[in-house]
Amino acid sequence: MCRNIKTLFNFEPPATPDEIRAASLQFVRKLSGFTRPSKLNEAAFDRAIDEVAAAAQTLISSLVTTAQPRDRELEAERAKARSAMRFPPLRQN
Repeated sequence: MCRNIKTLFNFEPPATPDEIRAASLQFVRKLSGFTRPSKLNEAAFDRAIDEVAAAAQTLISSLVTTAQPRDRELEAERAKARSAMRFPPLRQN
């Protein structure tokens, strides 16, 4: 599950609230072991997502760097290339 959490700092354009929330959801899922919580745990699960998203937003907005912002499209291409090398297409006979 955590492989879906991507680096959100120092990108141009900056991470959106939706991206931060999606990463927070993945983090809470990993910690709790739930993909979907039961009705009894739903409020705690949702509250945790909100709190993690708020902490992540605070962290990202507080970080400082002198590095140039990374390009999202270029990073996506690099990730696809790494994935293709790691999981080559199956050969058909």
